[in-house]
Amino acid sequence: MRIPLLSGPRTAQGARPRTPPRMVQKNKTFEPHVLIVQVGPQIQFPNEDPFFHNVFSLFNGKRFDLGLYAAGSSKTVPFDRAGISYLFCNIHPEMSAVILSVESPYFALSDRAGRVAIAGVPDGRYQLEVWYERGVGENLKSLTRAVVIDDSSRALGRIQVAANPDFTLAHKNKYGQDYFPPAAGSPGYPRP
Repeated sequence: MRIPLLSGPRTAQGARPRTPPRMVQKNKTFEPHVLIVQVGPQIQFPNEDPFFHNVFSLFNGKRFDLGLYAAGSSKTVPFDRAGISYLFCNIHPEMSAVILSVESPYFALSDRAGRVAIAGVPDGRYQLEVWYERGVGENLKSLTRAVVIDDSSRALGRIQVAANPDFTLAHKNKYGQDYFPPAAGSPGYPRP
């Protein structure tokens, strides 16, 4: 997924969502996999699975560890500064997600075909930034550019993002160690 982000004039702030954003734990996944928020909201982390989860992030965005919590419960975390937070569950190594907390009210997540539209952007000069989970850092930096939005120009044009051939979702647990494999004979929780 490619995420264009425009930084620029702040005179016309985007409307804040009325309901708090959510990163749901369900079917041993985080839903959605990528969530973008403007700096400031409390993000809810409801556990909709029939077993315990743990949500943690030890990266440059919001650092937190929600500890273990049971099915049907929910915890919240304020995302009060800009950054990228990679999220994991300390119990289930297959679970990962990303929350981008951005300063600008002008951002959007592309569809599966890579198309994106950023609604409500007033005329002005902006800085376009692109983020892609599987992107190559230097390539992403090279895509940053100034754009002018006015009546004659509202299109961002084609953006080509290079994918990192070594990208993997594999990660260590919150202690920096490998996850323990399930014990033989322990009950499994297959995905529906």
